[in-house]
Amino acid sequence: MIAMAHSCGVDLRLDDFKRLAASTPFISDLKPSGKYVMEDLHAVGGTPGVLKYMLEEGYLHGDCMTVTGKTMAENLADLPGLTPGQSVIGTFSQPVKPTGHIAILEGNLAPEGAVGKITGKEGTRFCGPARCFDAEEDMMAAVQADHASFKGSVIVIRYEGPKGGPGMKEMLNPTSVVMGAGLGQDVALITDGRFSGGSHGFCVGHVAPEAQVGGPIGLVRDGDMITIDADDLTITVDVSDSEMQARRE
Repeated sequence: MIAMAHSCGVDLRLDDFKRLAASTPFISDLKPSGKYVMEDLHAVGGTPGVLKYMLEEGYLHGDCMTVTGKTMAENLADLPGLTPGQSVIGTFSQPVKPTGHIAILEGNLAPEGAVGKITGKEGTRFCGPARCFDAEEDMMAAVQADHASFKGSVIVIRYEGPKGGPGMKEMLNPTSVVMGAGLGQDVALITDGRFSGGSHGFCVGHVAPEAQVGGPIGLVRDGDMITIDADDLTITVDVSDSEMQARRE
């Protein structure tokens, strides 16, 4: 979205996402982190029903023009709202979570920011030794060979960013392997790649700068202690600046 905004001359920054996440309630009780599936949402009004509810509560600009040639409010005017009494979508007064589940993290491991998809069900803080891999395939093979050795660790998958990948493919396969091995509550996963909407667990992606352009994630070694704190919005590695510089040289 930042790239799209830049091409249109719109000033959109990571801080904007941080601000919006802090002021937007999380109201959808949907998998992978929630109880219901998309079919359940469809049955109670679907996305149009959610949009109509958001518009009524002042969370959307009704005068925004859409591809139909009509405004958002005009598109929703004659559509039914959410089914009364449904529980798939919470209310803004009683949300699933008072803030958004997208956490913008910063620290010496991600000086230009990282994006955590953290609902809170997996906790809000994780600290553990790094297990580093320079490709997702290497990580998946290692977990499948000895998944028990990964418990308590922070899995680092790097060189999967826009330039390193190249192309920044999504990390759905690694998170699926983690969940399949029963490690969903026992590991964290960080990457300079990206995650799909179906990924779940303690995941942090878009770590920037990416390893391919010299980002700190490329300097992390096995055993370095990494801390991810969604409350403080930080992601750090317990390695001094001087040691990181020595590794770079």
